[in-house]
Amino acid sequence: MTILAASALTGGIAIITLDNPPVNALSAPLRASLLRELQQALADSAVEAVVILCAGRTFIAGADITEFGKAPQPPSFAELFALIEQAPKPVIAAIHGTALGGGFELALACHYRVAAETAKVGLPEVHLGLLPGAGGTQRVPRLVGAEAALDIITSGRQIRAKEALSLGLIDTLVPDGNLRESAIAFARDVVARGSARPRARDHEVWTVVDRKRPVIFSDFAAKNARRFKGFAAPDAIIAAVQAAVDLPFEEGLARETALFEHLVATPQSAAQRHVFFAEREAARVPDVSADTEILDIRSVGVIGAGTMGGGITMNFLNAGIPVTLVEMTQEAIDRGVAVIRRNYEATVRKGRMSAEQVEQRMGLISPGLDLATLADADLVIEAVYESLDVKREIFGKLDRIAKPGAILASNTSFLDLNRIAEATSRPEWVIGLHFFSPANVMRLLEVVRGAATAKPVVATAMRLAKRIGKVPVLSGVCDGFIANRLLAPRGAQAEAMMLEGTPIDAIDRALVEYGFAMGHFQMMDLVGLDVIGRDSTERTVMGELVACGRLGQKRGAGYYDYDDTRRPSESGITSELIRDVAATRGIRPDATSGDEALLARLLYPVVNEGAKILEEGIALRASDVDIAAILGYNWPVYRGGPLFWANQIGLGRIVAEMRELEGRYGEAFCPTDLLVRLADKGRGFGETA
Repeated sequence: MTILAASALTGGIAIITLDNPPVNALSAPLRASLLRELQQALADSAVEAVVILCAGRTFIAGADITEFGKAPQPPSFAELFALIEQAPKPVIAAIHGTALGGGFELALACHYRVAAETAKVGLPEVHLGLLPGAGGTQRVPRLVGAEAALDIITSGRQIRAKEALSLGLIDTLVPDGNLRESAIAFARDVVARGSARPRARDHEVWTVVDRKRPVIFSDFAAKNARRFKGFAAPDAIIAAVQAAVDLPFEEGLARETALFEHLVATPQSAAQRHVFFAEREAARVPDVSADTEILDIRSVGVIGAGTMGGGITMNFLNAGIPVTLVEMTQEAIDRGVAVIRRNYEATVRKGRMSAEQVEQRMGLISPGLDLATLADADLVIEAVYESLDVKREIFGKLDRIAKPGAILASNTSFLDLNRIAEATSRPEWVIGLHFFSPANVMRLLEVVRGAATAKPVVATAMRLAKRIGKVPVLSGVCDGFIANRLLAPRGAQAEAMMLEGTPIDAIDRALVEYGFAMGHFQMMDLVGLDVIGRDSTERTVMGELVACGRLGQKRGAGYYDYDDTRRPSESGITSELIRDVAATRGIRPDATSGDEALLARLLYPVVNEGAKILEEGIALRASDVDIAAILGYNWPVYRGGPLFWANQIGLGRIVAEMRELEGRYGEAFCPTDLLVRLADKGRGFGETA
């Protein structure tokens, strides 16, 4: 593999082209090659300026993440960047695609930054539980001010070239496709004007202003307290940016390095890096080769225009794919289309979409009342009520209507996909596409592979998920697939502890302190108790609450009482109902107390269920289970998912504690064979050694 192309000299301008596919990650070998090329160019009397650009589809898209947490390999970022910054000749970064993380930090160390009009820059390290550790927290505040720097670095967002220019992060924009020539021309102009070599580290205008406003940092932390809750990196970023304002550059750089080294050694950063790689690994299906045929999906049919069907439709509209949306009545289809429009118009009001874009998307919908309108669709997704009989009936009709080669998909969240496929004469063309609500927002897409599903259908679904902005996780067929099955034991234990006398607010508080956005009972109230419990035939607290008209937040009362601002408080009615149902079932008071004990009751069964899912071959890998939990149920990303979290605790400890719980609470805590085997061998989930 070519790590770095040899420099080319054009009229006194040295062109150094980096070539490290696929994204020119700034690995140790690439740093070494770049260092050598720079040293040669700067020593060459014929060179008047240096342009650094990249081959392929992007500039340097970041550091090599696999190096984090390992012994440093020379040359260091500091050594390389010092050579650039202190160079006796102007050094210009020519940016196309994305310049992210260490790649953008390298560009910031250059004297000038030239960017293609479609380029983007950013410092996304916060998403890995880190901060920019190669000068980003010190140079950006000097260029754009502390307030803008805090926003840029704590959000990790990608900044379009036009905005980057207005902020002062880059010096000029050039047309796409003309970057090399434009950068050379820019370099020649710099030379003609005296070869000035401005350094970001020397900018003092913003730091002088920001030193007079020390409340910037405390105000920013307070304003974003809810968003930053549980995460360590944002506080470290604030401290590093404050160091850029308060300290000389070298001292600020040392502070940044110390903060980075602390973060990279934390379990939280390890968890977030695990998630980064797990997302990318999830799309790989070992027995579906890279050369498997990918079917062309140019039109989609969606059956059902309710909340789920409408959300599914929006995903395809956003990707520019026409959708035929079918309902049973004109009223239902009109209502569904109107909801889609309202959702888009709300996005317009937030400034995230133009009115013209709304009309473009709405123009891709073809509403209909007859399944026959789906005859030419390349993919048909059924999103109707969760009834096996209803779904089998629909698929039987689709079998006669859909064209040969059309993929027939069900959005079922727990029903047997194989039974649904049996209703057709082409089960190899049937697959599950389980979207999570709200379907136009949630990133997880469970791709459910039936017993007969053909490999090209699987490959197409995995590729299509990425096209519509989803993270696909392949699942086998079982009740609840991965995410729903995985989290069911948490709910069961929350309900059990409630009936044993554990206060529901204590259960919810333990989950929130762990990192979930809300607790089990808070979530039930938010969704609506009548929706969740409508099919229950057993006497339950939820059923009693519904019978009393306590349906959750929408009625101002559910498990909790709610005031006008939807703030929850303990309900005497709920407490009485809990005691009554517990007495009816003969459950004696046996409250669980202490966050550790509560989490063990709530989350160890989730770990155990994840082990069963792996043991049965429902999920391909442990990291897929983690991604399903994080993206499907908002498991806190800084915990890495249930199985990664279990590895950090130690499977031996979990097995020992589960056996104690099994003796007290029964088979729900019986550790599965895989969990026991891994614990006995001192191994963790996903370890191959």
